[in-house]
Amino acid sequence: MKSNTKITTSEAARIAKRLLNHWKHKFEVAETEGNFSIFMPDATVKLMPQSETLLVSIDSSLEDLSTLEKVVLDHLSRMAQQEFTATWQHQ
Repeated sequence: MKSNTKITTSEAARIAKRLLNHWKHKFEVAETEGNFSIFMPDATVKLMPQSETLLVSIDSSLEDLSTLEKVVLDHLSRMAQQEFTATWQHQ
């Protein structure tokens, strides 16, 4: 199952980096060419900062991604110190 969303923010790279650093104590992480990956047991979360948006992708073996989507969005909101909303598209 795959899920994607776009979050509008001018601080995409800073927020993605903060989340990577926050989760690197719990999960394996990687940073390549300005993109960030977080490897969880059942999913890979990719953060791809753009100039005015943060693209977020979740690739998972789970059937229902709603809980994971909420966790990722809540953590991004905490890292940014503002409340984000997102519409997730499933593939």
